[in-house]
Formats: sequence, structure tokens, C-alpha cells
Amino acid sequence: MPPWNGLMDRLRPKAYGRRQPLILMNGLAEQHESWFRNRRFWSRYFDVYSPQIIVYDGQTLHDRIAKKEPISVDYLVEQYRTFLTQFVQNPPYHLVASSLGGKVAVELAVKYPELIGRVVLLCPSGMGDKEQLPIIEGVVRGDMHSTVKSVFHQPRFIDSDMVRYYKAKINNRKWKTGLLRTVRGTLDHTVREKLKLMKAPTLFVTGEYDKVCDPKTAAEAAQELPDGHFLEIPKCGHAPQIEKHWLVNRLVLHFLTAPKPTANPRWSQLLLAKPTRVAK
Repeated sequence: MPPWNGLMDRLRPKAYGRRQPLILMNGLAEQHESWFRNRRFWSRYFDVYSPQIIVYDGQTLHDRIAKKEPISVDYLVEQYRTFLTQFVQNPPYHLVASSLGGKVAVELAVKYPELIGRVVLLCPSGMGDKEQLPIIEGVVRGDMHSTVKSVFHQPRFIDSDMVRYYKAKINNRKWKTGLLRTVRGTLDHTVREKLKLMKAPTLFVTGEYDKVCDPKTAAEAAQELPDGHFLEIPKCGHAPQIEKHWLVNRLVLHFLTAPKPTANPRWSQLLLAKPTRVAK
């Protein structure tokens, strides 16, 4: 088949047919703020869902807080499972998870392997290192600009609307309470020992200059995945889906669709990836 056929499928995806479900799992940053550079691209090839499981000023979270119940990783796993089994109902599901979402994705994939297709972990936490949490420091100091800046290796990738959003939120007492309770319930949860139980093909991505989750620990942890692939992105911090979105968008597409995915695909593989139309 001529190579330009793949290019045309990429440029003009077929409009009709069931697409593979892709579930986005955010970290401590809330959902739409995590994936604003990725959703539109991935939505051309997958049925993309970004369930609002963590909403710091949302009623569901605060009902749980009022009952003195923890916002734990186990709780988040069951919330995602409920969403998938009741409101998507089209397994297997591909997962792309960032930071805290990486812990949840690993636990979900290990506990319910029959639900999961492939997994991409972007700078996941819970690998056994001591995590730095600049978002908490920013909330305490009231300095969200420096907090957002600490997540990126190159400050020019900081979106001004993102900074304004978090500056507004730190003055919202309900939002701050939800954030701090989520951190308290999830911070000490590690999943390093669960990696060897992962059955799904998994791409583990870290940033060379990640200041939140140690890149060296990430490289060591990735070796424990039975069907794992590892990539360290140069000149990148803790949010590769934003800072290196051009690469991450196409890398995720390749990994989730290629018959034999790799962490280091050729440029032609990135450009000519052809997603399947029907989940199998």
C-alpha cells in the first residue's frame, strides 16, 4: 500500500464507525487544564473521554469529605470503573494518565485487566521516590505563577490562562479544601510493586527535567513492566502533554494503534499512524 494512503487517513479520518475509547486521567491539575493541547488531536482518532472524577469544589468530593471518608487512590479507581462500565460500556479502554493519574491507572489496570487495552503513563507518581508538590506550596504561599512555572522546563510554554485560573482558585476555600484532602489521601500511595502485574502494553514517559517525579526513579521503575516501553523526553519537565504536545500527541497515537508499538518510532511511523475504526 502506498505510504500516502496512511497520510490521507490521518488527514481525513472516516466519519462513521465506532472508535476505540481513550480515557484521560489527570493528576492534581484538574481535567481540562491537563489536556487542553491534546484532546482535539486525539479526538480525531479515538472516542476521547475525560471524566471529571477530581473536581476540587465539586459536590461529590465534598459530600465524601463531609462524611469523613478519604479521597484515596482506591476510591478514584472505583470511580473510574463505575464511569467506564456504566457510561462508556465499550471495552477495552486505552488509558493516558498523568502524574497522580498514573497511580490510578496502574491500580485500575491491575485490578481490572479485562477492561484495559493499552496504557500510556506520563510522568506518573507513586514510583517510590519522594514527590515534590509545587501546587501545594503555591496554594500555601499564594504564588501560583511560580508554582506553574516549576512544572515546566521552558517557561515559554506556560499558558497565561492557566496561571489566571489557578490564581482565582486559590482564593476559593472549597476548592483549596478539596485539593488538600485529595493530596492527603493519595500522597503516600505507591504502585511500584504493582508494575510487575501489569498485563497491558504500557508506555512510560518521563521528562529529563521533571522536578516533581525523579526521572532516574522513573527509568528504574519502567524496567519492571512485563510489556513496558520507556522514553525520556529531553528538555522537558513534568507536563510533557503540554510542553512537548506535538511529540506526545503523535507518540500516543502511534503507541495505541501500531501492531508493534515502540517508544522510539521513526518519524514516518508518527506521521502515518492509522487508527483502527472498530474496537476489537
